[in-house]
Amino acid sequence: MAVLRAYIDVASAKEIMSSPVTTIAEVGKHEGQSVTIRGWLYNLRESGKLLFPQFRDGSGVIQGVVPKNVVPPEVFDAIKTLTQESSVIVEGKVRADKRAPGGYELDVANVEVVQRVAESDPYPITPKEHGTDFLMEHRHLWVRSQRQAAILRVRAEIIKAARDFFDDRGFTLTDPPIITPAACEGTTTLFPVDYFDDQAYLTQSGQLYIEATAMALGKVYSFGPTFRAEKSKTRRHLTEFWMVEPEVAYGQLDDLMELAEGLISFIVKRCLQRRRVDLQTIGRDISKLEKITPPFPRISYDEAVKNLQEGHAKGALESKFEWGGDLGSPDETYLSVQFDKPVMVHRYPAKVKAFYMEPDPERPELALCVDVLAPEGYGEIIGGSQRMASHELLVQRIREHGLPEEAFKWYLDLRKYGSVPHGGFGMGIERAVAWICGLEHVRETIPFPRMLYRLYP
Repeated sequence: MAVLRAYIDVASAKEIMSSPVTTIAEVGKHEGQSVTIRGWLYNLRESGKLLFPQFRDGSGVIQGVVPKNVVPPEVFDAIKTLTQESSVIVEGKVRADKRAPGGYELDVANVEVVQRVAESDPYPITPKEHGTDFLMEHRHLWVRSQRQAAILRVRAEIIKAARDFFDDRGFTLTDPPIITPAACEGTTTLFPVDYFDDQAYLTQSGQLYIEATAMALGKVYSFGPTFRAEKSKTRRHLTEFWMVEPEVAYGQLDDLMELAEGLISFIVKRCLQRRRVDLQTIGRDISKLEKITPPFPRISYDEAVKNLQEGHAKGALESKFEWGGDLGSPDETYLSVQFDKPVMVHRYPAKVKAFYMEPDPERPELALCVDVLAPEGYGEIIGGSQRMASHELLVQRIREHGLPEEAFKWYLDLRKYGSVPHGGFGMGIERAVAWICGLEHVRETIPFPRMLYRLYP
């Protein structure tokens, strides 16, 4: 079916494009000038002989003003009959207005309708309330809404800030494989892949591979998708998510905690500097983010257990937490709401953590690891550890965990040829976005979320 195109020949298409093309985010640079904006009709309000169309272009939303006695009848009628999400090219003069979202309005002079959405098949997402299932089924369209678009711009800023943080500190980006021969974070959450005549899996983490590149380059990081086949329906879980993972040769636990603290502080500051308007559109309480500065509180696992048991005694937690268990979502929430900054919980029992973590030399039953819990009840956003440096001990742990030793032969080589203390962590992008944006569920943090019962669209 051919794309419908309707042109309003008031001056001419050539004259329409005579004004410089700009984005809505940058109209302030053209105050008092005529500009051309390419986008879509977001909303339309009418008041007597005045039209107030709202246009969006992906960078923001701007309100247009169209007086009937100022523009040619063809322009007024064309805008008046526009349907939601019709694509348009608009020309007008930029005017400052403190009352307007973004501080500017557009005095519309001309319009070119690229495609008019048919009234018989209207845009399905309207200002009325829609259920979550409906919105998720129409995620490909829901992302056009102001709030969802703002979330995705914040996500992009978080990713860029993380890259800038590591790039500026001498880290080298290295890319681990997505298809792997063995587990990294336990065998129960693997997505199997038929790899010709072999069994392979979608990666749970790039960590093991960037340990290898850290031995070559010193300080490295990776950024890519990871997959966990967890049958979980909590607001914090996706089956496909993105992680940024630094790894540092000669890095020990205290170094990692300092690095994580610096990364989070840098990202939050960058979002406040560059995405404040988007955060306000989302409805985020910015005053809480402004408190995210070093140093962060640090508590041991033992201290966390004591805190949780006291919470149970006060009736704040249903179940009594016993020493030796891993923290669950309610436990992380209870701990993190007590702080206005991320809290670092370190030195968990080794038995509840991954096989590759270095034991604490003072208490071998503990691992030299840390989880960073975001405040306001958002829970873990970073998990990391010092990695095991001993070849013999690593072989023992692989066997204890029932992992295929042959698949880890290359990983064991790293402990045979110039082994050094080293460590790193992973920061889940979606959980960071959820916290920084103040979202209830991670499903809004990624363009097309993959969850236990969500594979479409």
